[in-house]
Amino acid sequence: MSEKSILITGCSSGIGLVAAQDLKQRGYRVLAACRKPTDVEKMAQLGLEGIELDLDDSASVQRAAEEVIKRTDGRLYGLFNNAGFGVYGRLQDISRQQLEQQFSSNLFGTHQLTQLLLPAMLPHGEGRIIQTSSVMGLIATPGRGAYAASKFALEAWSDSLRMELHATGIQVSLIEPGPLATEFTNNVNQALSSQPVKNSAIVKRLALTAEAVLPKLHHALESRRAKLRYPVTRLTHVMALLRRVLPGRMLDWLLRTNS
Repeated sequence: MSEKSILITGCSSGIGLVAAQDLKQRGYRVLAACRKPTDVEKMAQLGLEGIELDLDDSASVQRAAEEVIKRTDGRLYGLFNNAGFGVYGRLQDISRQQLEQQFSSNLFGTHQLTQLLLPAMLPHGEGRIIQTSSVMGLIATPGRGAYAASKFALEAWSDSLRMELHATGIQVSLIEPGPLATEFTNNVNQALSSQPVKNSAIVKRLALTAEAVLPKLHHALESRRAKLRYPVTRLTHVMALLRRVLPGRMLDWLLRTNS
């Protein structure tokens, strides 16, 4: 295949790092965005093109978008909006500032970056924009309300973007992982360190590696007709089904007692 340029955010570890290395091997030109300068240097050592990007900083997003457009000569095929983090804790313990930061990184920065990069995609009549959502974009559980709210919002944002870009040649998809064995859980911001929110034993047992995302990502990037949503892990498939078939109060009970 001819080399196509793709920007992947959140490449310091987990899904982003695995995806960046995999897509480079598949022949893509990968621009790998990381928040920390040391991780940007790490990307270069791995043979990737590092981009410094902090989604919580609008000036950083602006600089990163300008750098991407410059490096690709205004032609970007793929944007994988993967970066994000979690704020965990009871909603009564989460401050407005913490909630704003949750949305700033998981939604507002993604919106700004996509908006700034669309001019490098629209004129060419092709492209893929993919968001990493979560099973928490389908259901919410106690202690994860802030994170779930940001992912619910990302799902709605992605749906609207997909419809607005209809007939432009740019396809928009969501990848919805369940529990994965990555650094995400270790990097969660706990509202109360004395009362950390942790995954249950059953969730830990169901966890897969980040590589589980790759077949979904390949299809979203390369199939003629990308799917709207790509559930990853058995838990995501089960929760999507239960949300449709169970009465609300029964689903509440199930999520309360298994969180």
